[in-house]
Order: sequence, then C-alpha cells, then structure tokens
Amino acid sequence: MLGFLIRLLPFWVREPLLIVVGSVFGARLLYLGGVEQSWTLAGIGALFLVFTAVRVHTVVQALRARRNPAPAASEDGTRPDTPVPAPQGPAPAAPAAREKEPNAWGQAFAAVAVFAALGAAAFLGPKLLPSEAHGTPHAVSCPGGQETELPSAYKKSPRTVTGAELCEALNTPDLARLLGTPTETAIGASASNNTAPLTDGKVALPEAKVEFDTYTVNVAVTYNHLSIAQYVKLMDYGNEIDVKKAEVLGRPAVFSSDHTMRIEIDFGSGGSGGPVGQGPLARTLAVALDAKDRGGYYEITVWSTSGAFPDDDVLLGITEKVLPAVPERTV
Repeated sequence: MLGFLIRLLPFWVREPLLIVVGSVFGARLLYLGGVEQSWTLAGIGALFLVFTAVRVHTVVQALRARRNPAPAASEDGTRPDTPVPAPQGPAPAAPAAREKEPNAWGQAFAAVAVFAALGAAAFLGPKLLPSEAHGTPHAVSCPGGQETELPSAYKKSPRTVTGAELCEALNTPDLARLLGTPTETAIGASASNNTAPLTDGKVALPEAKVEFDTYTVNVAVTYNHLSIAQYVKLMDYGNEIDVKKAEVLGRPAVFSSDHTMRIEIDFGSGGSGGPVGQGPLARTLAVALDAKDRGGYYEITVWSTSGAFPDDDVLLGITEKVLPAVPERTV
C-alpha cells in the first residue's frame, strides 16, 4: 500500500523523498551496526545507501534531459537538417497558452526540506530520548498517593514525612550521575510507611528505595528520641564496621558499614522460605534530623549485588542533594 502511494507522487517529489529517506536510514543503520558490531545492520544500511545512489543518478539524468531537450524526430524516423519554409497564407490564430508546468526545482526543494526534517527527527530521536532499543528503559516513577491508611504513629505526628514524599526526593534525575553511573536509568522505585521494630507501632519509619542496574539506594527516617551521639555508642555493641563521624548540612552524622539480609524463597516447594542469610555489604550515612541532635535521624544506604559500593564522598553528595528536598518535619 505504501509503495502504491509513493508511485502516485510526482517524479520531482517522489525521487527526493526516496533519496532523503534512503540516506537517513542508511547512515543510521550503518551507525548502529558499528556501535553494536552487527554485520546484519551494517549490510542493510549499505543496501539503503546503494539504493539512494541509484535514485540520485536517476534525478541527475532527468535534470540533464530537462536542460538539453533532444530535437523532435520526423515521421520517417529522421531528423530534419533544413528548416521547412512556412506555408503562405493568413496567419494562424495564436495558440492557446499552455498550462504552466510545475517548477521541478521548487518541488524538489520542498520535498527535501520536509523529509529532511523528518529524517533528522528519526536520526536524533534515540539520542535525545530514552531508547529501549539500546537497553535503556524509561525512567520509573514513584508510587503516588496513599494506597492504605497510615499507621497511628504517623497520625500522632501530623508532620511526619511519608514514604511517597521520600521517594520523590530520592528519585531525582541526578541520582545516577551522583552514583557515578550517569548512563543508567532507574529500573525500580518503591516506598513504604512502616513503623520501627520493637516499638509496638509507636515510632514512624517511612522508607523509599530506588534501584539501578549497578546500585540500589535506600532512604529512611526514624522518628524516635535516639540522637546520633547515642547511635554511635550503640555501634560499639553492633556489627557495624568502618564507623566514621562526620557533619552533614550542619548536623551530626556518622558513616557505617554492615551486611544486608538475604532471604531465599523456593517457589518449587510450595513457596517455603529458607533461612535468612547474609547479603552484600552496604554503606550507610545517618544524619540527625536537626543541628541540635535532639533525636531522630535519616539513613541513606547504598549497596549492590556485587558487594561493592561507592566511596563516602559519593554517599555524601547524594545526602546533600536528597535531604534538602525532603519536606521539613518536626520530631
């Protein structure tokens, strides 16, 4: 159907169109073939360019024929060598004005201009927009609104931040760049409105998580009365390693490392779960809710399945970017 419609177009529209489309797609396929090292794409691109070269030759020959029209041949197939004298008699009536032929150059220019713009959009589109053809998924969005009723711990402190608000602050377009993986796009984002364990549901613990192919980043806020100074003392009795005090945004803070948990579920035996194991090592930066360290803290944690994580400067940069975006709340 498309080929039939193209054949209906005038010559000086159809041929420039085929040249522009063929050159754009040929160059694009050759480029993709070189990037992805695919001989198939490169070969198809070369065929497009050969097809385009044939169309260019056709247009050049047509232009030469229009500039240098051949003299008309006589009925016996020979071309007259001498002019035939005009017959004597009354002057013939003036011939009717021939219909003005369309300007071939104008048609060609208009076709090239329109379809060059379309070709440029097709060529540059994958560079300007996320492309699933290159394995880069579209950016994910955070869950919106409150699907379930908030626990009572959130109602007792109306200004407590929610998991959805934490997710919006964490899922910034700069997060991948701050992690040192600027070409990656978030593949998952989640939020929850939990309460702290061993508190009988009285301490709010909202969380949000954003996942990339390389790293996963989690941010949580604990609204208890534990200060960072007390938190550091508790680390002496815990499993945290590489503990380092710091100051972030004018507030007391502390770096620490600990292993995440790994839970295995066997779906082949009725969904029974195995024992909780030790997961990859994670790096956490805990920051007090206020400069006076009156209780409560943020925790920004980064880990990967490989067990590697970026250095402390990267974690510090993420914290300084995310925390100012979190709505101000009171403890």
